Amino acid sequence: MNKQNTIVVAVDGPSASGKSTVSRRTAAAVGWIYVDSGALYRGVTWKCLKEGIDVKDAQAVTNLLIKMNFQLTCNGEAVGYLIDGEDPGMEIRGEAVRAHVADIAAQQPVRVFIVDKLRQMTKFGNLVMEGRDIGTVVFPDSPFKYYLDADPAERARRRHAELAQREGNSDVTKVLDALKARDQKDSNRATSPLQIALGAKIINSTGMTIEQVVDTIVGDLKAAGLA
Repeated sequence: MNKQNTIVVAVDGPSASGKSTVSRRTAAAVGWIYVDSGALYRGVTWKCLKEGIDVKDAQAVTNLLIKMNFQLTCNGEAVGYLIDGEDPGMEIRGEAVRAHVADIAAQQPVRVFIVDKLRQMTKFGNLVMEGRDIGTVVFPDSPFKYYLDADPAERARRRHAELAQREGNSDVTKVLDALKARDQKDSNRATSPLQIALGAKIINSTGMTIEQVVDTIVGDLKAAGLA
C-alpha cells in the first residue's frame, strides 16, 4: 500500500474544518509534499460536467473513468494532475463542481479509482494528505492520523470568508446549509463514510489559530525525529 520508508500524515475532517490550510502549511514547515485528495474528486466531477455526463449516472461515470487519462504531477511542493492533458485549474473550485462533487465522491468505482491514485503518490516522497478517508481507508496504517473539526457555525464563517474573497458574493446562511448537507452525505454514504480513524488525534480548531494546529502536528513529527 505504501512505498517503503515513505511517511504519510493523514488529515481528515468535514468541510471547512481547516484541513487544507493546516495540511499545506504543515507540509511546507517540514519540507514534505502536500496532497489535497478532494481536488481529485473535484477533477472527476469537472470532467463529467465538461463532457455533459450526469454525475448520478454511475455507469456513465465509470465509463469515463475507464477511458480518461488521469496523470499525476508534482512540483516538489504539491501533487497535481492532468485529465486528458488538461489542467482544470480553479474551475474545480467553482459553484457547479461544488454542487455535484458529493454525488461523485459517493460512488464506489470513483473512490476505488481515486484511492489508487492517492496511494501512487508515495512515489513523490513524504506526504501530508488531507481528505475524508485518508486515515480510515487510504493509509490506515499511518502512525500520524488527525481528525480536524470545528463547530458548524465556525466552519460556515470560514467558508463564507473564503468564498467572499474568491467569488465576491456569498450568503453565510446558505453556506451553513450547504455544509450541513455535505456533512450528511459524507457521513452516511455507503462507501468510505466520513468517520474518525482508529488511533487518530482529534483536534477541535474552533478556538485555535491555524498556527496552533500546525504546531501540534509538526510537534508530533519532531518528537518522532522526522522534522
